[in-house]
Amino acid sequence: MSKHGKKYGKAAEQVASDQVLSAPDALQKIKDLSFVKFDESVDLDVNLGIDPSKGEQVVRGSVILPHGRGKTVKVLVFAKGDAVDQAKEAGADFVGAEDLVEKITGGWMDFDHAVATPDMMGLVGKVAKILGPRGLLPNKKLGTVSTDVAQVVSTLKKGQAFFRNDKAGIVHFSLGKVSFGVDQLQENLQAFVKALQSAKPATAKGKYLKKMSLSSSMGVGIAINPDELVRS
Repeated sequence: MSKHGKKYGKAAEQVASDQVLSAPDALQKIKDLSFVKFDESVDLDVNLGIDPSKGEQVVRGSVILPHGRGKTVKVLVFAKGDAVDQAKEAGADFVGAEDLVEKITGGWMDFDHAVATPDMMGLVGKVAKILGPRGLLPNKKLGTVSTDVAQVVSTLKKGQAFFRNDKAGIVHFSLGKVSFGVDQLQENLQAFVKALQSAKPATAKGKYLKKMSLSSSMGVGIAINPDELVRS
């Protein structure tokens, strides 16, 4: 029995399985074929030429999307002392210490990013097993562990987004919403690809950006040409 409905089937009929489109054409087709009543995300899957089993080939990084992702970002900050006021003034939605650890331990997860000052990481370690698998654990390499929490919060609020490959060597990334214009989605896509290229491991051999596919949350995947984006 098919796991997709009739509307998905009709959309799929309009996308050839071996077809590779330019990014703007693919984005327009995604918008045209959207069949749900809510504003879907536009997602990108990238197959990378890496060995994900090797720690030195893990691909991770961040990018500030020119047009954001079309959602209000909630930022949580683990801090004490002067950093509390700095975080609040920068627009942090939740600021605290033991109280936040207690709430997270109890199952509360109503935030998109977590930031911490270095002196708070011992406390944050108590919820590392909860935050880590969700990609929410503050990390010095990503800049979310910092003494300058105001700057970090400000950057996150402007649309900074993080990425990391999965166990299969694929990066899954949301570019924005179907309601965005094609130009906006294309600019977000180009910014992301530039950041992804910059994150290429020195030990990765051969073709780095192997395959790319765009889709909406509920829609059909459409292959695009990675080389075209690299050249642009």
